[in-house]
Amino acid sequence: MNIMSYNREEAVEYTHQWALSRNPAYFNFDGMGGDCTNFASQCLYAGCGVMNYHGDKGWYFKSSNDRAAAWSGVEYLYKFLTTNIDEGPYGAELSIDCAQPGDIIQLSYNGVIFGHSIFVVAIEPEILVAAHSSQNFNNRQFTTYKYINARLIHIRGSRN
Repeated sequence: MNIMSYNREEAVEYTHQWALSRNPAYFNFDGMGGDCTNFASQCLYAGCGVMNYHGDKGWYFKSSNDRAAAWSGVEYLYKFLTTNIDEGPYGAELSIDCAQPGDIIQLSYNGVIFGHSIFVVAIEPEILVAAHSSQNFNNRQFTTYKYINARLIHIRGSRN
């Protein structure tokens, strides 16, 4: 298995292209709990180009009915990225002040369950993010979000 770098620039470029609309190559999960993690996975995939097809332990999208839970589920994506030792992207939970473009921030609105994924697109002069939600955002200031807990998933690389 080869360790590959994660192309943060390509991930962010994809993010800007699709932040305010939907890529027709992917299912829109707005009516099924939200599209935020699906969008974050698309951005992540644009930067690594490798999916992990190990069923529900993996991270992949073929169709709305053939995908890993980690592709579109907040907690599942976190678990996959922070424990993955196989194909696909991998990362670690770090402090928010370690954010880099191409990382993912997840928010908890109740202090218990993390329910929203946003994608970091810039860190200077402050953290800017993009997200699919009831309103789509591109270059939104992270400080404008109201949440109880936030966690950063820093993407370290990918394997193929």
